[in-house]
Amino acid sequence: MTTAPGRPHGVPPMPERSIPALRAAIAAHTPQLLADFEANWRAKIADTYDISATPAFLARWWAEYALARNPELDRHVRDLEERAAQSAEPDKAKALLEEAAQIHQRVSLLGPGE
Repeated sequence: MTTAPGRPHGVPPMPERSIPALRAAIAAHTPQLLADFEANWRAKIADTYDISATPAFLARWWAEYALARNPELDRHVRDLEERAAQSAEPDKAKALLEEAAQIHQRVSLLGPGE
């Protein structure tokens, strides 16, 4: 029997997939995101009274938290993006951005508890 690789030691699990649970996880584990999370909530949902934007809001912040809760992975992705921005070689920049995008995609698909 094979098992999926677990999350790295010290990385908190993903919360229940709900806005209150995600907010609590951000406050507890990645407080540097909290002000932006709350400002974005007000701008996109609360101040507009438009709950139709809730799924997009949750998807965006789910991925933000999934990356930020793992500082090593977050640094790696930021490094890839920075190296791409500084690269004078379009093919190299493209490859770096594709690698970063694959990581963003992978973490956005994580489920609760992962």
